[in-house]
Amino acid sequence: MEITAATAKATSLAALFDRLNEANGQNAWSGLDLALGFVGDVGDLVRQVQVAENIRTYPGGREALEHELADCLWSVLMLADRYDVDLAAAFEKTTTQLEARVSAKLAALAETETAASSIAE
Repeated sequence: MEITAATAKATSLAALFDRLNEANGQNAWSGLDLALGFVGDVGDLVRQVQVAENIRTYPGGREALEHELADCLWSVLMLADRYDVDLAAAFEKTTTQLEARVSAKLAALAETETAASSIAE
């Protein structure tokens, strides 16, 4: 699923949650509520990663891990939508910057190793 389609599906689900909250006399989620929900989802994800790494036991297995990853993605998509962030563009920009930074550090390390090797000879 493309990011645009995933965002559309996420916002459609958010609208259903808003309707449910309204029917229960509660407010629609604010950006802060989305962020707090995301933090909770990350905690749930960490627990499932611990299960996958055989550090702890907890019900759910692989299906629970998939669910928590999807919950986290939903939260990220909703936060990006809420704050009008072009997530695909931001991801491209950030990963390009990180690739350049890491490549420069690796090149500097290689240069240091080459210089150290020349001195040792």
